Amino acid sequence: MRLYEHEAKRVLSAAGVKVPRRYAVLDSVGKRGQDPFVRSTLRAYRQKGPDPFFRARYPAMVKAQVLVGGRGKAGGIRRVANGADAADAVCDLLARHIGGYPVRSVLVEEALESTASCYLGVTINPATFNTVVLASAEGGVDIEEAARARPETVLRAELPENPPALPTQSAREIASFLAHSLSGPRGIEDRLATVASTLYDTFQTHDCKVLEVNPLLITSRGPVAADAKMVLDDNALYRQTKLLARLKIAGKRHEVAEPTERERRAFEAGFPYVDLLGEHAEREPGKVYVGLVPGGAGYGIFAIDEVTGIGELHFGGRVVPVNFMDSGGGPTREGVAEMFDLLMDYPLVDLIITSRFGGISSCDVFIRGLVDCLRRRRAEKARVVPVYGRMVGTDLPAARAFLESARRETPEPLEVLSMVVGNRRIMAEVIREALTHHLSGSGEGTR
Repeated sequence: MRLYEHEAKRVLSAAGVKVPRRYAVLDSVGKRGQDPFVRSTLRAYRQKGPDPFFRARYPAMVKAQVLVGGRGKAGGIRRVANGADAADAVCDLLARHIGGYPVRSVLVEEALESTASCYLGVTINPATFNTVVLASAEGGVDIEEAARARPETVLRAELPENPPALPTQSAREIASFLAHSLSGPRGIEDRLATVASTLYDTFQTHDCKVLEVNPLLITSRGPVAADAKMVLDDNALYRQTKLLARLKIAGKRHEVAEPTERERRAFEAGFPYVDLLGEHAEREPGKVYVGLVPGGAGYGIFAIDEVTGIGELHFGGRVVPVNFMDSGGGPTREGVAEMFDLLMDYPLVDLIITSRFGGISSCDVFIRGLVDCLRRRRAEKARVVPVYGRMVGTDLPAARAFLESARRETPEPLEVLSMVVGNRRIMAEVIREALTHHLSGSGEGTR
């Protein structure tokens, strides 16, 4: 779970790392604009000059708070000269999308003058599970790109057995590597060693997956974290209740953004769901958008690759999976219906691919939930999209009998359902035939 910049800076400041003075964090609410307090603050700026709420000294920085990279290139970071400029920048940023995600909050903070900048970060080597400290005298750069293009500019210190504290010798080596290329006040090497040790301690204390400061500015008062990225390990959040309470974070947050409306809906219904496209993604001409209701998390991941691969191989790369979903073990009949309801309410979805490998869960419960969804939506004249899939496994005879009976009793709602019962067909064939049928109905076929 990734923290916003202003949240990560609060954590670092509490640990002893210097950060810029924060003047305000302004939040927007919904699509209709800012909340009344924010609007009145901005109106005061425009009409009367600087409002005492900010207590800002200028120049200042106005920074969009989003959990994706590339804010600067997208115009999400502004240096402003006065209160009126700050108000205009806040209004503009709160109306923007960056990386496909809406800007819902803006940080206003002190602008710093520096003599140099560098990068410091701590992460985990996924191959060895050792902690790794990365350092570069080139602050503000993409560290992965710098490591590829100019490996001599990046120091990589891997620490076997994940010591709880950064060894003194390692801290000194990191600081010496940075200080050799930086200009700064006397004693900068000792200060850099302290920052490196503090970052490492914070990383370990809060069960981080990534903690980085980029850039770490060298100023007249020493190193200052001008930006910060902090990603917590989801599996360890139960140990971070005090931290989350201090930051006023309720519930789980995705690594790139606050949950979308569909993700919130799925969370409330009790099943994992992730939108693969931005909340406000627009349809591209010629593309086919596929919703996925798989039988579990593993197949949910596989289904994304399978649909994408078949789309590349047979349909010219025009097929776009829109979601990850995990129906989990033993979903209820009502839960299954909600999974399909959610995707049918998604305007971008053209068709749904589903697969039920009944092991822990029941094929009978699954097909009853799906039929309930289709019957109800037909009766309510709600949007319905074609569903293609296969089911095999636990309770398959009962599921087959129910589906045959349902088709006799209510054939019209089930006209959009094409379900292979049993293991006569592999899912790759089901997916390809579903896409072929859909594109044939649109006057197109396979390539």
